[in-house]
Amino acid sequence: MKETIKEVLLSILPITIVILLLQLFIIQLPVTQFMPFLFGVLIIGAGLVLFLLGVNMSLLPVGEMIGSALPRTNKVWVVVWVGFLLGIVVTIAEPDVRVLSSQVDLVSGGTIPKAVLLLSVSLGVGIFISLAILRIIFQLNFVILLIAGYSIVFLLASFTPPSYIPISFDAGGVTTGPMTVPFIMALGVGVASVMKRNTVSKDAFGLVALASIGPIIAVLLLGVIYG
Repeated sequence: MKETIKEVLLSILPITIVILLLQLFIIQLPVTQFMPFLFGVLIIGAGLVLFLLGVNMSLLPVGEMIGSALPRTNKVWVVVWVGFLLGIVVTIAEPDVRVLSSQVDLVSGGTIPKAVLLLSVSLGVGIFISLAILRIIFQLNFVILLIAGYSIVFLLASFTPPSYIPISFDAGGVTTGPMTVPFIMALGVGVASVMKRNTVSKDAFGLVALASIGPIIAVLLLGVIYG
């Protein structure tokens, strides 16, 4: 609990101090307008403490247990399929993705519906988590997969309307949120730990990097379709 509180304080205090200094010397908003910010900081701090405790107590152990149990089925398709489904479900639950999809729906005037963007990003993550699991199982070259993935990204970017390109990279960024990343990493460590190799850390490396490519490609494809 103490370590978690310390971690949260170190995360939110710098930005809080900066905004307080801006308020005192530059912005100088009325107190009635600034008080909600201070109240929000307290709520965010308490929420992050509870969230991180939940992640460490449940999400990470569950991810590792699932990851270590799947390969024991000796069925590659089961491992890949479950990884795909988990990637979709965890991404849908990711708060950052929901915020992005709401904002894009708002600024686009409904051209890109919230549900369509959310589902597309989730499918992208699920597909690339499956690919990352296959990389661990068959020891595929991580660098080649990255080059191939971003080659597809830049190829699609040449056909996609320019307005979709920043949205696609934002989508790749928001999937590396507090819900998705711990679970993906725990899942990868679990899968790698039962492969009877001495390269667990190396095998589990890069899952988040690969998973971030999927949403970029998914949104670029949306741009090609809607554009």
